[in-house]
Amino acid sequence: MASMPADRSPDSTLALLREGYRFIGDRCDRYGTDIFQTRLLLEPTICLRGRPAAAIFYDPERFVRAGAAPKRMQRTLTGVGGVQGLDGAAHHDRKAMFMSIMTPSAVRQLGQLFDDEWRARVPAWERAGRVVLHDEVAPLLTRAVCAWAGVPLADTEVARRSAVMRSMIEGPTAFGPRHWRGRVGRRRGERWLGEVVERARVGVLPAPPGSALRAIAEHRDGRGQLLPRRIAAVELLNVLRPTVAVDRFVVFAALALHDHPQWRDQVRGDDDATECFVQEVRRYYPFFPVAAARVRRSFDWQGHHFPQGRRVLLDLYGTNHHEALWPEPEQFRPERFAGWRGDPYALVPQGGGEHLTGHRCAGEWITIELLKRAVTNLTTTMRYEVPPQDLAIDLRRMPALPPSGLVIADVRRTA
Repeated sequence: MASMPADRSPDSTLALLREGYRFIGDRCDRYGTDIFQTRLLLEPTICLRGRPAAAIFYDPERFVRAGAAPKRMQRTLTGVGGVQGLDGAAHHDRKAMFMSIMTPSAVRQLGQLFDDEWRARVPAWERAGRVVLHDEVAPLLTRAVCAWAGVPLADTEVARRSAVMRSMIEGPTAFGPRHWRGRVGRRRGERWLGEVVERARVGVLPAPPGSALRAIAEHRDGRGQLLPRRIAAVELLNVLRPTVAVDRFVVFAALALHDHPQWRDQVRGDDDATECFVQEVRRYYPFFPVAAARVRRSFDWQGHHFPQGRRVLLDLYGTNHHEALWPEPEQFRPERFAGWRGDPYALVPQGGGEHLTGHRCAGEWITIELLKRAVTNLTTTMRYEVPPQDLAIDLRRMPALPPSGLVIADVRRTA
């Protein structure tokens, strides 16, 4: 049995928080392997990257998700009892609920709602002179996804609900005020949506057919039971919150257009080129850093032993930047996706494996649709300038974003 390289530190939690997205990849490069062991939060942990690692990581016979995510992540980002932490029949049942609302027509409908919100906001950007794109896009996504999901949202609530969801996104890897804002945001979000679910169940609030609210409020588990109110709220947040998180990808797309202006003309009016551009944005820029699982039962892989119950982290960012998968991975090259047929274990910004039964993000198609709409608006329906600002992406900060949030100025409508 081969000896698995080990990080020398007694505990690497602070190093992970200090080094961010490159923590696993830098150590893999240092040890000359795609696997090593360390201690995180005082617990032995195996870290992996690459396509073979992703393929084994998403094998439900080898790994489970129950108990894998740290509590601080559940209490901010994902919620306790949500689909991300389920396995087996319970996971298949809950995942089917999510996939039932992810039809192609429904995805296009959400894209159109976002498009409408974007176009309606452009006149305000014209009057403002300068706006921070990250601050502007989150409320647009909040409005669009709430309307799409069947969740009522008054104009006076948009800023507050958007801030709540962003606090959950910011909270898992933070310490101090940013983390506690995420916990408070989680509690407020679950309380808000728990009330919405209850109103829909008693018939006070109409839940449109095909909506996320209808699907979640009426879903019955394998025993024929409705989801408990809090769990239903968690799952409704698991529709809204990840959609609002796409605001980061929108900022990255705008940054890519700024750094690679030749692509502005290539994507304009060309759906295939836009698709390639969006996929490269998802590959190149940092989003989720890692995914967590536990070993279902002991097994050996590539000469290394995985003991039952051991926590394992898959490096999503490192897999998306692995030289064996992506030639010149640190170069932004959308053309690499021309004719690409997809590989569920190579491009993993929102997890890997199969959509229907695995733990890959159910909203991945939504992300692609929203990004394509954003790119079209950035290149076709408006013109703008990008004034001097700090656009460097610090990979030590999770989740990452340019410090300025990407300021745009002198916005003009063109269509």
